[in-house]
Amino acid sequence: MTIEVINESGHELDVQRLSRLSRFVMDQMRVHPQAELCIKAVDEPTIAHLNEQWMEKEGPTDVLAFPMDELRPGLVNTELEEGVLGDLVLCPTIAERQGETAGHGKQAEIDLLTVHGILHLLGYDHAEPDEHKEMFGLQADLLVQWQQSAATQA
Repeated sequence: MTIEVINESGHELDVQRLSRLSRFVMDQMRVHPQAELCIKAVDEPTIAHLNEQWMEKEGPTDVLAFPMDELRPGLVNTELEEGVLGDLVLCPTIAERQGETAGHGKQAEIDLLTVHGILHLLGYDHAEPDEHKEMFGLQADLLVQWQQSAATQA
């Protein structure tokens, strides 16, 4: 897997952790081992511009997902598709505020947004109640598995 993490936000970001988390999620979701992902951390004006340009929404947001080759999670005993999973754009300053509000801090919020964004790249959505339940349940499971994995490696 090729995972590129670019920090253009002007704020400290654990690039190695983001890369490890992304690899973990993509492995758990059975994404082809040669798939590509790019994560870019940006400032609020940049993500606001992208949000307006691509999502037709005003103001900054926490994460944007731009799927490329429409890869889907692999199923057991099926051939995996290779290609470019897509791009994630994160805003660490928004993540920090949301993490404080949620009571779990900036890093946990960045982890959550990364998993959330990768699931969007894999075709998951939360517009409808059933979709919301499935996506957020999977997101929670992946975050727990990641935390357990990180704890055993520490």
